[in-house]
Amino acid sequence: MKKTGFLAGAAISTFGIVICKIIGLIYVIPFYAIIGVQGGALYSYAYSIYNMFLNLATSGIPVAMSKVISEFNAKEYYNTKERTFKIGLKIISVLCVVSFIALFVFAPQIAYLIIGDVKGGNSIEDVAMVIRVISTAILIVPFLSVSKGYLQGHKIMTTSSVANILEQVVRVIVILAGSFLALKVFHLSLNTAVGVAVFGATVGAIAAYFYVANKIRKNKKDLKREEKITPIEKKITSKDIVRKIIFYALPFVIISVLQSAFTMVDVFTVVKALSSLGYTTAISENVISVISTWGSKLNMIVMSIATGIITSLIPAIASSYAIKNFKEVNNKITEALGVLFLVTIPLSAGISFMAGSVWTVFYGYNELNTSIFALLILSQIPLSLFTVMINTNQTLNNTKDSIIALVGSLIVKICLNVPFMHLFNTLGLEAYYATITLNIFIDTCASLYLLYRVKTKTGINYFKTVKTFLKVVLSTLIMIVSLAIINLFIPNVSESRFISILFIILYGIIGIIIYFFAAYKSKTITDILGPNFFQIIKQKFSRQVDKK
Repeated sequence: MKKTGFLAGAAISTFGIVICKIIGLIYVIPFYAIIGVQGGALYSYAYSIYNMFLNLATSGIPVAMSKVISEFNAKEYYNTKERTFKIGLKIISVLCVVSFIALFVFAPQIAYLIIGDVKGGNSIEDVAMVIRVISTAILIVPFLSVSKGYLQGHKIMTTSSVANILEQVVRVIVILAGSFLALKVFHLSLNTAVGVAVFGATVGAIAAYFYVANKIRKNKKDLKREEKITPIEKKITSKDIVRKIIFYALPFVIISVLQSAFTMVDVFTVVKALSSLGYTTAISENVISVISTWGSKLNMIVMSIATGIITSLIPAIASSYAIKNFKEVNNKITEALGVLFLVTIPLSAGISFMAGSVWTVFYGYNELNTSIFALLILSQIPLSLFTVMINTNQTLNNTKDSIIALVGSLIVKICLNVPFMHLFNTLGLEAYYATITLNIFIDTCASLYLLYRVKTKTGINYFKTVKTFLKVVLSTLIMIVSLAIINLFIPNVSESRFISILFIILYGIIGIIIYFFAAYKSKTITDILGPNFFQIIKQKFSRQVDKK
């Protein structure tokens, strides 16, 4: 297992995550056809609650593990970082059991909070059943997350990426095969089919965990797992390690729970609010399934970029910050923001422009869902920035600032989510656009606040970042205007999946060429990736040709 630098690590992590999301996108085409809209809503209920409890159980320890082990490695405290890993596994086992019991026992009450007394769709019993099934994954996933955090702390990203892909492949096989057999072969109920599908999360996690555990076992020497304790390390007690893990983990737990709570506001309010405004239960459940599940799956193409950057950024910043190298910390933050803008802005804008074709390919033609998704995908630009800045601040021990940003965001979301829907309805706008618009506003304001707080902490100069942002926006506008002109002659909307695929290929290729040409001419790419980036690519390509 080889260690990787920041940009290489970010690239490997992002590649693995993107592959997982592509697999996740491909499977929803047959899965959506199997379970339909009502089944999709039930599936989204289970995963929304599961993600919240999973974050409660796992968000802090794995990230803390990555950060603490990275620090101990930087100081060459190899024995201590192994003790940290063992202690982390013990802590996570307790959190697993507590979270599982809470989710399993209180599933009916949670189900009632989600759908209340709304009739005509999924019942409280249906929702409670799928929540209980998916709760079994909480007994496995945390151990997998801690093990991957251990490797990431060593700046080893490839194994974690392979594990992510393996977990996704196994999960998708169970989802598709299980739901199809349950409904089409054994003719079982819809809620049973969805229950089998959500159990895929547990099976996938088991497969990935054994893969990672085996890799760790086979690479004891490279990981320096059997190094003798040094005199300095003897002074570091188990209590010191526990306090350090908790110190790093607790803020991440709070942050993750707040982020999940932010998302859950929609789950708990959208269906009820839309129903009160005169929308049918079918439309209301369809809207929340688009926002929380089906649209979010497509959104993860964009968010995977931010996740990949974060995976590599945290241990990179932690190691530099541990030795007080602020210049290196600022360079890595600038690189991260540059790469984030370079990819997420044109990607989100391009997908939004082709929203009709993209939605048709994955879920079939639906004008309502397309219009929601076109706005929803754009909301990923400020959200991805917010996510990166939250994790950056936390890695710099700016816990107070991170929590202020999230608590403030959550309060605004809770107070304004329903009123915003009523406001949009009063203005003659569709109420379901309100919650997405509010998210864009909140995430943008919170990101600006966190950018400011990082500046006060490290003295970072954002001149290069702002310059990069403006260049990327300009290149993206050139791309969108060009595609809009083409759209006058070749409209990219069709009810046919095959024709929609052709539209995506045509517009995608043209859009990529135009964007990268504009970014190249404006020197945006070289500003972010370095002046020798293209030369390095040419040299590697030449070597491959010479070998052949």
